[in-house]
Amino acid sequence: MTRATEAAPADVDVLREQGTSAVSDALDLLGRGDTGLPGLLRMSGAGTVAGPAFTLRYVPVEPGTPGPAGEFLDAVPPGAVVVVANDGRTGCTVWGDLLTAAALRREIAGTVIDGVCRDVGAIRASGYPLWSLGTYMKSGKHRVRLAATQEPVVLRGVRIAPGDVLVGDDAGTLVVPAALAGPVAEKARLVTRAEDAIRADIAAGMPLAEARRRHRYDALGLVPR
Repeated sequence: MTRATEAAPADVDVLREQGTSAVSDALDLLGRGDTGLPGLLRMSGAGTVAGPAFTLRYVPVEPGTPGPAGEFLDAVPPGAVVVVANDGRTGCTVWGDLLTAAALRREIAGTVIDGVCRDVGAIRASGYPLWSLGTYMKSGKHRVRLAATQEPVVLRGVRIAPGDVLVGDDAGTLVVPAALAGPVAEKARLVTRAEDAIRADIAAGMPLAEARRRHRYDALGLVPR
């Protein structure tokens, strides 16, 4: 088990306030535009979630070999995001309504799965934030086993260390390395400030191109959208 590097709680709060679009742009400005997690869709919950990663890695078991359900939730601190590396498997799930109920009681911020979940109706009804590749009903029990907790994992080609900040909303999820949380939070604020000013000018009747020039949008190093 590796010791997690922690981002400052105030920086995590800023990342949550700004949302994935501004945070993604901030990462681009810092040359770290490679930390998005493509293919993961919001299955449940609302708003933006941000929290330190609590990482899990699952591996397949041989047919006929016991693979009990992973017991890990009691070790997850409140406010963390459970990050499940299941290697993109879609033939069995590693999360359902029982884990969701326990996560809610522990005030865990959400779950991100490189794989699938089940019991999605109950999870949606609970309001628990969850992102995955999709849904499927077959249990992972005796198909996969929990091989590691709180070690660096790879999700969707992106390395995630314990304590890195997961940020997720309706647009998807991305990772902010813990050591960059402060600079990313600062840049995200600049992005949001510039876009809010441009939006206000557009509402006042100014052409988009003029509003972008006025607020030096291109000087931020962003790709216009």
